[in-house]
Amino acid sequence: MTKKTDQEYKQSLSDIQYRVTREAATERPFSGEYCDHWADGRYTCICCGTPLFHASTKFDAGCGWPSYNAPADDQVITEIRDVSHGMVRTEVRCSQCDAHLGHVFDDGPQPTGLRYCINSASLSFEPSENAASSKTE
Repeated sequence: MTKKTDQEYKQSLSDIQYRVTREAATERPFSGEYCDHWADGRYTCICCGTPLFHASTKFDAGCGWPSYNAPADDQVITEIRDVSHGMVRTEVRCSQCDAHLGHVFDDGPQPTGLRYCINSASLSFEPSENAASSKTE
């Protein structure tokens, strides 16, 4: 995969998508497109298209950001220690293009006990073929 330049990302992403994925910003809680999105399919990286999360792992954490209990594959997420803002957290990034996605916490539901708290601005959604005609509530 060819790495895009900063200018190419600025041209292909919206302002909030660029700030979140390339500058590690965070969208406001409850403002993202996928916060209350429950269609069947998969969530991919907005920057490179890598499949990141399956809709079946999404749950309502009540935190204001889309939350998942597991990535689509262990190889698609890179975890980085984050000590910004006076907290110690684990940042998650796309392993393919290094896009900032959000953070992972250990307060999620079983079977993993994890909560991948992800910015909608870092995601695209691909509906399942059998769910392509269903509407999102």
